[in-house]
Amino acid sequence: MRILPRRKIKAADYTKRWKDLQSLCVQRKTWPDAIKEADKLLTKALKKRGYKGKTTGERLVAAQHDLKFNEEVWFSHKYYNKIKEDKSIDLRKLKKKDVAMALVGFREALRDLGALERPHD
Repeated sequence: MRILPRRKIKAADYTKRWKDLQSLCVQRKTWPDAIKEADKLLTKALKKRGYKGKTTGERLVAAQHDLKFNEEVWFSHKYYNKIKEDKSIDLRKLKKKDVAMALVGFREALRDLGALERPHD
């Protein structure tokens, strides 16, 4: 993975926001909010690391070689877009498995970008 010559990301800020969004996972009605916040964090980290593009999708294309779980990250971002576009989303149709997969994709991307620390082995 390439390290970009950009300002260092303050992992503590992202870690706090990540923990805050995890609290949104407790109730089904706030799952869309958790996904939205995770995508916002990813967008912020991509911008901070200096990936070019007008949209998060364009920035993900620019970052794809630096993301270990590229397909999972794309699933996460597309899932966010699906939720965003469906203004009257039926919460009963959201599957816990899909929400969890999306959040894992966001988390791994944030780790690859240096915004979240990796757990120690």
